[in-house]
Amino acid sequence: MADAVGSLIRRAAAAACLCLVFAAGAHAQRPLPTPTTPAASPDFLPHANFHLSADALQVDDPRFTWDTHFGGDVDVVDYVVGRVNGLADYEAILGNEFRLFDPNQGNYTLEFSASARVRQTEIAAVFHHQSRHLGDRFKRFAIAWNVVGVRVLRHIDLSGSTLDVQGGVGNVIEHAYVDYGWTGNLDLVVRRPINSRAGVFAHGSGVMYGIDSALSSRKTQTEGRFEVGLRVNGQAAAVEVFAGFERRIDADPVDGLVQRWALAGFRVVSR
Repeated sequence: MADAVGSLIRRAAAAACLCLVFAAGAHAQRPLPTPTTPAASPDFLPHANFHLSADALQVDDPRFTWDTHFGGDVDVVDYVVGRVNGLADYEAILGNEFRLFDPNQGNYTLEFSASARVRQTEIAAVFHHQSRHLGDRFKRFAIAWNVVGVRVLRHIDLSGSTLDVQGGVGNVIEHAYVDYGWTGNLDLVVRRPINSRAGVFAHGSGVMYGIDSALSSRKTQTEGRFEVGLRVNGQAAAVEVFAGFERRIDADPVDGLVQRWALAGFRVVSR
């Protein structure tokens, strides 16, 4: 056990170097836009976020040793009663089968949403696209799906702490090589400041994939992630260090197996 923990810590320390490499070569966990304060008047490009993260994974499978993300989202326009948002994320999964750092997957997420604010709650119509690719491995066929759905977002103040809640459901309108018929997700983030510079947080998320019975005999699939960590705020960005665990379905896009791993890593985000 001590060796496993030591290995996880050493990987987390090296994650910064890996993240810089992938940020230079390519454009998190399911990325989501964050709740925002309405603009005082209609505004163009009033808000943007970026994220850059690397997780060291502890699992007995040489295909999965690192999980990295790079991307962001932007409010294209805020029309006070709502907003139009665009999001992009690139995920690179690394193993150590062929070399020390072996990028064997490159996964892309693109998403567009338009919302309406109803008091303290935001309700958004969402178009979500995800495609999955193999690195240094043969694959000519496409693995991808498109979802049209609805998402609800809310930011709640809790006596010195904050809670951000997001939940959504969608219908898979197009797919290639996957058997998903619909999706649903729930995302919860609790934050509590220690002082003006630092704070602690806990983040839990889960995704449910309904299966199209015409394509597969599988039952409904579920995955989830939980992490706890420390956030330190800088002038223009913040860094989060965290540890947790994850259950991921179809972790390899071809074999469709479930993987479970412990994780530790860091994330740089805009403030």
